Amino acid sequence: MTRIAEVERKTKETQIRIMLDLHGQGDVRADTGIGFFDHMLTLLGVHAFFDLAVVAQGDLEVDYHHTVEDVGLGLGTALQEALGDRKGIRRYGFAVTPMDESLAKVAVDISNRPYLVLLLPDSMTPDPTFDVTLIKEFMRALSNKAGMNLHIEVPYGENQHHVVEAVFKSLGRALAQAVTMDARVKGVRSSKGSL
Repeated sequence: MTRIAEVERKTKETQIRIMLDLHGQGDVRADTGIGFFDHMLTLLGVHAFFDLAVVAQGDLEVDYHHTVEDVGLGLGTALQEALGDRKGIRRYGFAVTPMDESLAKVAVDISNRPYLVLLLPDSMTPDPTFDVTLIKEFMRALSNKAGMNLHIEVPYGENQHHVVEAVFKSLGRALAQAVTMDARVKGVRSSKGSL
């Protein structure tokens, strides 16, 4: 079974190309022009065992918002396409991941019912290298386009880098579970018979 998607997204603000293989080894190439974001996308792909290529050009001279959000839209679209009819997948995934003093909990339901809950420590403030509020924009775009119910909670953490890193690692690990094929699942995993 091939579960691969290639997505291009072009607007007046960004040009993005994404290749996603759900049956990968965690080989990632991220080139968005935003070093910290590239690092986070790499963590997501490695921990999900996705082969992932993200190449983006955006109006970074304005700010990082358009690029980060549009990569989320593109990656969500790629995930939606790679999953196809979603038959045979586990559907749910959950991970708790520590990163030094931070702990992130992520739960996903790939149900075609997008929703985002994001709870970060109150101590998180904008950073000159990467505004942490952009994480919400990325996650909202990703969950909407992928049709994914996504809950993220970081109950504690002091270092912004550690908090965000724990989130992306947990997201990757939760997605790895949710997209995995399970021979016990006939059709889609739903008591209603459809998602």
